[in-house]
Amino acid sequence: MSFNAILLLVLVVAVLVVFFFIGSALSLWMQALISDAHVGLLNIVFMRFRKVPPKLIVETQIMAVKAGLEINTDTLESHYLAGGNVLRVVQALIAADKANIPLPFKRAAAIDLAGRNVLEAVQMSVNPKVIETPRVSAVAKDGIQLTAITRVTVRANIDRLVGGAGEETVLARVGEGIVTTIGSAVNHKQVLENPDSISKRVLEKGLDAGTAFEILSIDIADVDVGKNIGAVLETDRAEADKKIAQAKAEERRAMAIAAEQEQRAKVQEMRAKVVSAEAEIPMAMADAFRKGQLGVMDYYRMKNILADTQMRESLGTQQKDSGKDRAS
Repeated sequence: MSFNAILLLVLVVAVLVVFFFIGSALSLWMQALISDAHVGLLNIVFMRFRKVPPKLIVETQIMAVKAGLEINTDTLESHYLAGGNVLRVVQALIAADKANIPLPFKRAAAIDLAGRNVLEAVQMSVNPKVIETPRVSAVAKDGIQLTAITRVTVRANIDRLVGGAGEETVLARVGEGIVTTIGSAVNHKQVLENPDSISKRVLEKGLDAGTAFEILSIDIADVDVGKNIGAVLETDRAEADKKIAQAKAEERRAMAIAAEQEQRAKVQEMRAKVVSAEAEIPMAMADAFRKGQLGVMDYYRMKNILADTQMRESLGTQQKDSGKDRAS
């Protein structure tokens, strides 16, 4: 291939590339020109090299101009390159301007880059949002448990959206206020008769301090009576005392059984000693005969005494048995 052919091919490719970039940007430039949004043609072309979508920037610029806002394309491009949502920020600025809410672009961009939905915040400033708390349980001083559900009406505070606490903090603080109010009530009937006392006391605490919201009202949606916690605690305490008493009684019974077994062992020991002593009597008598300390007449008198004793015991046993028979 000759040099002229190569040069011609390069020129054709260059013309096609230029036509592609300028042709695609030309329609956007005409759209901006007709809409009185001054966006340069070359600026639109160079947006592609800066990795910025020209269509988004131009259409957003047109939207801002038609709403009467003065925002240049460089500001929109810088916010896009920083990772922000350009369309949502401009929509939020338009909504704030229509609602007479002061909201400069820098603050809206900061709110958007902080991860908050700036458009939703502006809409919440115009139309307050109702947040329903989960069921919160608390116990009054008389031991009765109460459960309450509240609806918190909040409005977004644009000035505190950056760095302010979210809905979770508001719900936690409201729940804490409910528990404090019910817990300080002497009688649960007081809370049932005046449920608005909960909302009044919670509002007095200034729970929206340091949050991104402004609390407009706290309304009690439902109050229910739960368990008698005081009675449950007393029952549990009585059951625990009962188990302790049973354990101590079982301990005393075991000690008594052990003492009884010990006494029985002692009785057996003494009987063994008696049997051992009785076994030595014949040997002692034989030794006394050998030494002349015991005579034959002494031996027979002892035998007579033993026989007389056995007879008396036998007669006494027979009389007892006959008495039982007559009684029966």
